[in-house]
Amino acid sequence: MSRLDVAAERFSKILETVEQATAPLAGLRAAEADGRAKIAELEEERDRLLGRIASLEEENRALAGITEEVEGRLDGAISEIRTALGR
Repeated sequence: MSRLDVAAERFSKILETVEQATAPLAGLRAAEADGRAKIAELEEERDRLLGRIASLEEENRALAGITEEVEGRLDGAISEIRTALGR
């Protein structure tokens, strides 16, 4: 065997070792792409939910105002009924 053949064989073995060592990287790259897609999806959902929360908070404030108004009217009506009944 010549020195060139020996060097070619060593190079071939080293190349095979490198290929085996880097094989999992393809799977990791795919997993990373999936992870990034999931993160983008979750960020989108978070933004949608934050918008919904803001909307519900606004609705809650409006309902609280209406509740106070109804409470005041009911108290007034009860007071008038008690007065009319002589209590």
